[in-house]
Amino acid sequence: MRGILRAMLFLVIAAAGVVLVGSALGQWIPEERAPEDVSLLTVGAERITIDVRNAAGVEGLARNATDHLRGAGFDVVSLGNARDFGSDTTVVIDRVGETSKAAAVARALGVVRVVSEPDSNLFVDVTVRLGSDWSAPPAVEDEPVWESLVGWLRAVGQGR
Repeated sequence: MRGILRAMLFLVIAAAGVVLVGSALGQWIPEERAPEDVSLLTVGAERITIDVRNAAGVEGLARNATDHLRGAGFDVVSLGNARDFGSDTTVVIDRVGETSKAAAVARALGVVRVVSEPDSNLFVDVTVRLGSDWSAPPAVEDEPVWESLVGWLRAVGQGR
């Protein structure tokens, strides 16, 4: 009886250890990959601040664009609905007089329309007004973590 209790205690402690290690490693696994043709911002580079607005009235559109832009290294500081819906065309608006920043955001979203309307009251570099023509690029399917772990364990086992 005492041996069974020790074995169960060992299993509980081992399972807790596996959960702890898995949780620690899980924070380093990226949630989304940026497209390869999009230049990611480097550490120390100036951040481009963005305001994303859903002008199409499509539920979740601003959230999808925000996730995509953040995955590409941009700093989305606010998101939400535009004052009015019904826009068919997505437009990226330069707010600081530097169209290169707006152009970088447009490339990341796959948008062609960029305009310059500087407004120092907004405290962002770029505003994105999403029309019904925008849709998130297809997500890159990553290999599940457990499959790579199984592959690694097999490689280790064959090395014996």
